This record gives sequence, structure tokens and C-alpha cells, in this order.
Amino acid sequence: MRKVIQIAGYPIQACIEITGSKSITNRALLLAALSNGVCKISNLLLSDDTRAFAGALHELGVMIQLDESSLTGVVNGENGKFPRKEAVIQCNSAGTAARFLLAACASSKGRYHFSASAQLQNRPMLGLIKILCDQGARINPVNAIKIPFAIEGIDGLNGGEIAIDGSETGQFISALLMVAPFAKSPVVIKAGEVVSHSYVEMTCKMMAEFGVPVMHLANSSFAIPQSKHYIARDYKVEPDLSTASYFFAAAAVTGGRVTIQSIDRKQSKQGDVAFLTILEKMGCQVFENENGLSVLGPAKLHGVSVDMRNFSDTFMTLAAIAPFATTPTLITNIGHTRLQESDRIHVMRTQLEKLGVKVDEGSDWLKIYPSNPHAGVIDAHQDHRIAMAFSIMGLRVAGVAIDGAECVSKTCPSFFELWDKLYHQGVPA
Repeated sequence: MRKVIQIAGYPIQACIEITGSKSITNRALLLAALSNGVCKISNLLLSDDTRAFAGALHELGVMIQLDESSLTGVVNGENGKFPRKEAVIQCNSAGTAARFLLAACASSKGRYHFSASAQLQNRPMLGLIKILCDQGARINPVNAIKIPFAIEGIDGLNGGEIAIDGSETGQFISALLMVAPFAKSPVVIKAGEVVSHSYVEMTCKMMAEFGVPVMHLANSSFAIPQSKHYIARDYKVEPDLSTASYFFAAAAVTGGRVTIQSIDRKQSKQGDVAFLTILEKMGCQVFENENGLSVLGPAKLHGVSVDMRNFSDTFMTLAAIAPFATTPTLITNIGHTRLQESDRIHVMRTQLEKLGVKVDEGSDWLKIYPSNPHAGVIDAHQDHRIAMAFSIMGLRVAGVAIDGAECVSKTCPSFFELWDKLYHQGVPA
């Protein structure tokens, strides 16, 4: 699908209600499924990734009901074990489903076959596979390094000290954390260098909310108590701050004001809340009141130099704002994003250049210069964040079109419906 972005032509004034967080939704679904009773989850995100996750839990025998109209779900927890002892897990393109459910299946006695889209098959899995095999699970074929494969789970991982390389993705660590309470002995995870540390912290906070506290040790190590059980509870999912970043950026590039409802800047579990600080450094003002969180764009944007290792899902948002700043913007420590839905550093450079933006690319950084972008057709590379980011540029540049725009359904199927609301609120008479 090709989506032509409508130019704004005036400072946008809008109030938007954002869908629930994908990262929190999928963690909540798994923790509920591992709990000791019935959980009701509200403000669920229903997208390609979360539907894949919920569908996989259903295939594993977990009783789960999703209500499309109320965005709620009811999950009957199975106390750490899946009822079905053989199942086919279709992950589609959901990295959280592949990593989190692989660890959960390894910890539940049975044989589970994993399949995925071609895109997900190319994303890292080997580090987690090796650890789960060391912990007693078995993989078939034995030399598998990526999906498809089958895993033979055991009745609880062996436990003990687990050393893991967290430099590729924090999802490996989160996966092990969530199944650690069911191990045969207490678990200490030694992660060392951790990329996207904020997502690991999100996992720890949510585990505590479901009744299992995680002890933080020195040098990015975590201790998880043995024989603890997740306690069933009702859970409300926060609005997705990764998705919100594009709408806040709309205010930044048009000098307008955008309010996102139901966001609490201080209480949010999402690392992408740090993106608001970047907007402030660029000259935006951020306000919080009973209506939610508002960003007011400045008359002139300033370039910034920022390490985005811990909130890299928003680096593409910043890269789309940067050409309109008065000074260059340097984004560093994002090398791990080359292994995500696309090689995000390279794709952002090449697609920005299509629009006439000057960009320098390094192994783990991008530098974007003040430019006068022109019309062009962007290839989203089946990456939802690429499609969403270039929507920002279309607000300022006439003739920006995005090929493959349907990929936004991975995390926000209603993205372009919400985007269209930017044009219909506060339009000058």
C-alpha cells in the first residue's frame, strides 16, 4: 500500500488517544498466562504482534478471550505450565513472541514447534537457544540458530547462575527473567552489557506487579527467588510511548501543540519517555495536566547530540525531525538496531537521502544535517517504525509517499486513522 502524506500547512493543534503499549501488552499476556488464576487486562493493544502472541498462548492451551470493542482480555493462568504438550507456535514477525515464548516453552514439559515470517527468521535467536539448552531443554535440529525449529521443554529450567550477552537484544534477558521463578533452583542472571536496558527494567517492574520481585545486583545482574508464583490480577496497559513519539514530533515540526491522553511522564514504565527530554533540548515545551501530556513546538528547532541506546525505538522519530533543525543532530549508540525489523540505521540514511537530506552513517550512529527536503517515495522495508517516522516529514514536505505503509499494523493498525486526526482539529478558520 502506498500512503501519500498530507502536508499540514499550519501549526497542528490536536488531542489524540494512543493505543496501548505493545511491549507492555505482550509482557502482561505472558505474566497472566503464567499466573495462578484469572487475569483481566484492559487497554490492550490489538495489533499483528499482540495477536500473534495471544494466538500462540491459545495454541499452548491457555484459555484467553479478547474483546475487540472494549480492548480487554481475560486470561486464565496455568501457574507456569502450558496445558498442551505439543503445539505449533506461529510467531509471524513478533520478536517478543519468539523470545518470550521460547523461554516459557523450554520451562514447560512438552514439544513445541516454532515458525515465523522470513523477516523474523533473520533476527538473533542463538544466544537464547544456547542458554535454554544449557538449562536442560533440547532443540531440534540440534544446530538450529534461527526459526524454524522445535524445542523440547522440561519441568522448570535447572536454574543457578546464567551468564548472557545482553548486547544484541534485551529480550533474551526479559525472557529468562519471566520464567526464572519456576526454575529448580534460584536463578542469578549475569547480563553484563545490556542494550535497551529500559525494557529489562519494564519486565522487572511488571514481574513485581504480578507478585514476583526481582533483586538488582551489581554489574547488571539480577536475582530471582525460587518457588514464587505470579499472582493473578487485573492489569491496565499504558498508552504506547513509541507510537506517541510520532504525534509529539508532529507538534515539534509544525510549531503546533499535540496532547496525548492518559500518559503519566513520571510513572511510565517505558524508556521511550526519555524522548520528551530530547524534544525539550530541541526547543519544545512539555506540559502535563489532567488531560494528559502536551508538547508545544518552537519557532526554531535546535539540533542535538544524544546517546539513544536505551530508547532506540524513537531514534527514527528524531531522525525525521532533524532535517528541520537549525544545527546538525548526532544520534549515537544505536548499532543494535541494524538487527531489528530492518537495518534501521542504513534504511533511515538511504530514505532520508531520497528526500534530499544530507546524512552521514557510521557503524552505530547517524548524523543528520539541516536540509531542504523535497518530495519522494519512501520504501518502508516492512518496518513499521520507518513508515511512521516518514509520516512526520510529510507534514512539512509536500509529495512524501510511503510504499509498504500497511506494515504499521505490526504495532498500531489505526496509525493512519489517528494521523488523519492531526488535520481535523484546530484548523484555522
